[in-house]
Amino acid sequence: MREKNNESAENYLETILILSKKLPVVRSVDIANHLDYKKSSVSIAMKNLREKNHITVTDAGYIYLTESGKAIAEMIYERHQLLTSCLRRLGVDSEIAEKDACKIEHVISKESFEAIKKYVSDNVMEVNT
Repeated sequence: MREKNNESAENYLETILILSKKLPVVRSVDIANHLDYKKSSVSIAMKNLREKNHITVTDAGYIYLTESGKAIAEMIYERHQLLTSCLRRLGVDSEIAEKDACKIEHVISKESFEAIKKYVSDNVMEVNT
């Protein structure tokens, strides 16, 4: 069973993952700009994530996900992508789908998410065959 993380920590880890795909290095200022948060808030969050060994921060201020941080970030990001896509397919406005997926991704159980993922996968295959 995975360690219980709070929604805020998961959002920060997901943001670091997303930014690391776009930028050569990720810094606190990049996270603050992306989330539209104060740098002081991001600094406190980075300290907490460092203490939980979810990130490492170099002397130059570059932030990297550890193995555990990356696992959490990838899980949340996968949930976000799939849930957003499902809601859009159901006719939900893109902006609302994005916001709702962001809320759901943190509270849905692994069992329920895996069932949704299997259902989507099975039905996409049926449509394509």
